[in-house]
Amino acid sequence: MTGAEDPADVAARLTGHRVLPGSAPRGASGLAEVTLDGVGTVVVKRGSDPRSARAEAAGLRWLAGADAVRLPEVRGADDDWLIVDRVQTGAATPEAAEEFGRELAALHAAGAPAFGAPPPGGPADAWIGRAPMANRTGDRWPRWYAEHRVLPYLREAVDQGAMGTGDAALVERVCDRLPELAGPDRPPARLHGDLWNGNVLWGADGHVRLIDPAAHGGHRETDLAMLRLFGCPHLDRVLDAYDRADPLDDGWRGRVGLHQLFPLLVHTVLFGGGYAAQAVAAARSALRG
Repeated sequence: MTGAEDPADVAARLTGHRVLPGSAPRGASGLAEVTLDGVGTVVVKRGSDPRSARAEAAGLRWLAGADAVRLPEVRGADDDWLIVDRVQTGAATPEAAEEFGRELAALHAAGAPAFGAPPPGGPADAWIGRAPMANRTGDRWPRWYAEHRVLPYLREAVDQGAMGTGDAALVERVCDRLPELAGPDRPPARLHGDLWNGNVLWGADGHVRLIDPAAHGGHRETDLAMLRLFGCPHLDRVLDAYDRADPLDDGWRGRVGLHQLFPLLVHTVLFGGGYAAQAVAAARSALRG
């Protein structure tokens, strides 16, 4: 199907439910709200790249399968379109934050077959935001993180001229020292993978829901570091509740910069500007430990 297809027609085609009057037109974000008979209001989203909608649907289903953090139900998907329940948002409360921390710990503990493992049914060549993200598997986190999450975006940033070779050498030094910087060995966690504040919806019913995952097997501290990167309401309560549910390893706070390297380099590739400087600062922080 092409981008010219009407979102209401997409919703009817992929769900088999009749569209009721009052649907909102698609805006610049590529999202539309459609009301379906017997279902309620859903969000119709066009994928930004071929198969990205199907990858996102697979990620949502895999995360939901952990029976931990709430996610909007997937109502339909194909290579171009994704349809999920709309989340009615409300206030971010301390109680919801603490529940979210416990649920996030349970999500991570649900595990993954390997570092880099894609969700079942999802493509190995996936995306984080609008950036390609290759899900190649590995059994040792330090080497996998360097080869498949840091260095590909570092090379792209240098090729684009967004980061100089001197700063890139600092990031490469972090990769060389990853075995000693990574902390205790951990089994692969079931990650959201793009857990910045914009993908955390505080529901009107008092429960958090997560959207727009780049789900894969990874290190649990990566999700937590991304939450801190762009801020999150009541973050201290989220982290404290997480730590009580599944205690974090000693020194995890000193590894925040190490785990932020990945999203910061992705943002450097996508947006350039100050993100390169932030990535370099994260690398320096990682080397200090």
